[in-house]
Amino acid sequence: MTVKGNMPALHRQLRKLPWTAVPAVSSVSTDHGRRVRRTIKTALAPAWVEFAGAAQVAQVRRTVTRKGKKTVEVVYLITSSDADPATLAAWVRGHWHIVENKLHWVRDVTYQEDKSLVRTGNAPRVMASLRSLAISLLRLHDHANIAAANRHHARDPQRTIKLLQAA
Repeated sequence: MTVKGNMPALHRQLRKLPWTAVPAVSSVSTDHGRRVRRTIKTALAPAWVEFAGAAQVAQVRRTVTRKGKKTVEVVYLITSSDADPATLAAWVRGHWHIVENKLHWVRDVTYQEDKSLVRTGNAPRVMASLRSLAISLLRLHDHANIAAANRHHARDPQRTIKLLQAA
C-alpha cells in the first residue's frame, strides 16, 4: 500500500522513522527524455502500523531530472512482503513501468489527455475509455509506437475500419 499525503497522520509517522540509518538500494533509468533515480529503504513494520499482515515499511525516493530541472518525490509503502530491498524496488518499478509507459504516459503525451476540455458528466470517463481502447487495439496489432501508429492510420481511414473489424 502506498502512503502519500492521502493519509497525513500515517505519512507523518512514517516520515519520522530514522531513515538516515537505513541502508539504501538505488537504480537509475533514462527514458522519455528524463533521468530517474529511485532509492528504496526498507525496515520492519513498527508495532504502531495497524494493518493486518504488515511486515515491512519502505521509503521510496524518486529524483527525476528533465531538461535540467530536478524534482523529488518521496512516498512510503507498507507491505506484507518480507522481500529484500532490491526485489521490492523491482516490484515498485515494474508497477510504475506498466502504469506510466504502457497506458498513462501514452494517454498523457500522445493523446494529450491532461489538456482535454472534456470535463463534465461521464464524458471524461468515456473519452479515457476510448483512448485506452485505441491504445489496446494498436498494441494488439504489434504497434509499439502509438503516435506513429496514429499517424499511419490517419492517412487512410480504411486502415482504422479494418483494425476495428479485426478486433
